[in-house]
Amino acid sequence: MNAIVNIHEAKTHFSKLIERAHSGEEIVVAKAGKPYARLVPLEVEPKPDRKPGGLKILGDIPDSVWFDPLPDDELDAWEGKYSNIV
Repeated sequence: MNAIVNIHEAKTHFSKLIERAHSGEEIVVAKAGKPYARLVPLEVEPKPDRKPGGLKILGDIPDSVWFDPLPDDELDAWEGKYSNIV
């Protein structure tokens, strides 16, 4: 069943209209008596179940990546010191 509502009514009762559209009803919003927009239910495909630990890292990450100091130019960039900008 299609329902036609004017813009003022749609603004006033928007959440109710959204619920009606979600349950399968098509709502037509009219401006000056002419169809202007349509609210219809959105068909969303369910997301597949996700399982933690699915990401596989290729190879081992060496400790130096985490514990060695950054090079001076990269450290300056992190601290907001841009020596290469004129």
